Amino acid sequence: MPAHKLCQPSAASRDRTSPLGASRAGGAQKGWRQGDCRPGTGRAGPEEEESAGHGGARRAAAERGVPRRQAHRLAHLPARLRPYTPMKGAFSNVWFDRYKICNDCPEHIESIDSMCQGLTELINDEVKNGIAKNRILIGGFSMGGGMAMHLAYRFHQDLAGVFALSSFLNKDSAVYQALKRNESALPELFQCHGTADELVLYSWGEETNKMLKSLGVSASLHTFPNLNHELNKTEIEKLKSWIVKKLPVEAPKTNE
Repeated sequence: MPAHKLCQPSAASRDRTSPLGASRAGGAQKGWRQGDCRPGTGRAGPEEEESAGHGGARRAAAERGVPRRQAHRLAHLPARLRPYTPMKGAFSNVWFDRYKICNDCPEHIESIDSMCQGLTELINDEVKNGIAKNRILIGGFSMGGGMAMHLAYRFHQDLAGVFALSSFLNKDSAVYQALKRNESALPELFQCHGTADELVLYSWGEETNKMLKSLGVSASLHTFPNLNHELNKTEIEKLKSWIVKKLPVEAPKTNE
């Protein structure tokens, strides 16, 4: 029986590094496209930075991330290609739409909830295949981290934990509204953010962390001076240590 599961929502990379598809399949889920950036180019434009996963970070995670024996399966999911309002409606690989990239505007809740529904189906599939929900982590970089927070804190509060790297929630996020009504235990949050981030401001991530803490989430925020909207080796190592702590290796069951 599988021991545990790590789901990492992440958008396509700037250098077109194709992420793994859904677990078990080895390829993309139906309706998902891998490695796509702006049509007609091999790299994302400046407007796409917030939606694009970081190819170098993905390679670093693969080289220095969680050993296979400690993460039985790793699902690295690309975001869908959809019209993106901050790019004037041009198509981009994003988890959901935004009215603009800032934390003081309404959320595009229709597109967020649509993705939560699709990702819920993936989580349910893993549970059907023998992975307990308290052995599942979800998380991602930038918009992927925001998607993970919506998914866990609104719909799957019995997961093992959430990681959000260079991510944020809007000031009046539906996540906060859901947690105000919550009375059960919540997944722990592992959060990282660079102080030099010019796209997703450090103050947005810091405010997200403080709000979630005030609503009962056990949340840590790891600050990286002079780091822009990207990951580095130290951040990946900290994430690895947290994952191993959250999902310790289970001793194999023996038949007596």
